[in-house]
Amino acid sequence: MARHDRQPRPRRRISRRQRLILATTTAVVVAVGVGYFAYRAAANLPGVAMPDQGNLHIAAADAPHEAYNSDPPTSGPHLPYIAPWGVHTRPIPPPLQVHNLEDGGVLIQYNCECPDLVERLRAIVRRYDRHVILAPYPPMKSRIALTAWARIDAFEEFDEKRIVRFVEAYRGIDHHK
Repeated sequence: MARHDRQPRPRRRISRRQRLILATTTAVVVAVGVGYFAYRAAANLPGVAMPDQGNLHIAAADAPHEAYNSDPPTSGPHLPYIAPWGVHTRPIPPPLQVHNLEDGGVLIQYNCECPDLVERLRAIVRRYDRHVILAPYPPMKSRIALTAWARIDAFEEFDEKRIVRFVEAYRGIDHHK
């Protein structure tokens, strides 16, 4: 028989059950892939996650409120206004810090008489026109602390890559509920 005389094979129909199995398998594979990459991204975020203490406004910095779960704070009761972005030479009261964090801010704070370190930190903060603050914070136990909403990273030695990675990960993310 000549090639051109062949009858085309009839197309095999996929049953409804086979289509359902194929669609379900595809959905499961996609969900597992998305979940895996989301987990990897979350596991690779800088700093330590802290429980979110909400965003209650208080009238004054000395108004009674629940204790913060970190020092410096990362969420919780705060004043209804923010501190100016940029470099500060005086400590910022914790209830004021928290409102800046809620508005997408990152605070870089230090606990030392260390002009060389402060100048290096200042150089990083000046790269950003908004959403970053540098300030002393004498009560904290570590030499340097980075805070964002519900995240903290505290350490002793200057590490520019670590600081910039933290700032880039959290700066500008609004947390109003």
